[in-house]
Amino acid sequence: MAVAGGLEAIAEHRCFGGTVGYYRHRSIVNDCEMRFAAFTPPAARRGPVPVLTWLSGLTCNEETFMVKAGAQRVAAELGLMLVAPDTSPRGDGVPDAEDAAWDLGLGAGFYLDATEPPWARHYRMHSYVVTELPGIIAEAFPADPGRQGIFGHSMGGHGALVLGLRYPETWVSVSAFAPIAAPSRCPWGRKAFTAYLGADQRAWADWDATELVRRSSDLRGRARILVDQGLDDQFLEAQLYPEAFEAACAAAGQALELRRHAGYDHGYFFISSLIEDHLRHHAVQLGLRHG
Repeated sequence: MAVAGGLEAIAEHRCFGGTVGYYRHRSIVNDCEMRFAAFTPPAARRGPVPVLTWLSGLTCNEETFMVKAGAQRVAAELGLMLVAPDTSPRGDGVPDAEDAAWDLGLGAGFYLDATEPPWARHYRMHSYVVTELPGIIAEAFPADPGRQGIFGHSMGGHGALVLGLRYPETWVSVSAFAPIAAPSRCPWGRKAFTAYLGADQRAWADWDATELVRRSSDLRGRARILVDQGLDDQFLEAQLYPEAFEAACAAAGQALELRRHAGYDHGYFFISSLIEDHLRHHAVQLGLRHG
């Protein structure tokens, strides 16, 4: 079922008065077929609505957030459109890790533009999320491109922080769940950055939220970032480094609300417990009066 501009609807489902849909299209940026999911709230029948893009974590795809997070009820109430792209390019000719590792290659695009072979041709998730996907959403859906927010989880939390920091004029609101906040320091990030960007660590800083903040002398006046972190997260000490991001934000004047939660781990039970807080955080910053 064609929608617009070569976009094909795979399936659409009624949900809280709106629609959850799964879509595919040929991506020029990633040179392959890409998929994404979208929740269009009932308010979109009256005119364009703000768009909140979710970036999922390692091993996930475009379905994960829509199925597991439980976000649609509150998004319908607030009048927020939700968009969730896949976590990497996929398909024939798209390279994967030689050992099929779950933390590199398919399902692990890290929301950057790769510069190293064999990844550089297809792994351009940064440009896809920043330029190509928003253009498709604006053409095919009743979306307001002037009111966009971004959030994500783990690898996707890393992506959300980086995009929000690099493009504050585009992403009006930013939040994250258990983000990989200093990827240059952790095993997941160092492995991905070496493969995708090369061994020169100077090239990594543009893709590391903590380093982006550290390089900024004054971020006072920027919108407050919301981050939630579970204290029983099995990846907290080795992979996530929220304290490094917190210190960098304090030094640069970037407003940050970092909330730590006893008993919560890294998964979607944690996300679904707090998703309403994040949706209301974005609604306020996107100018919805009832956020």
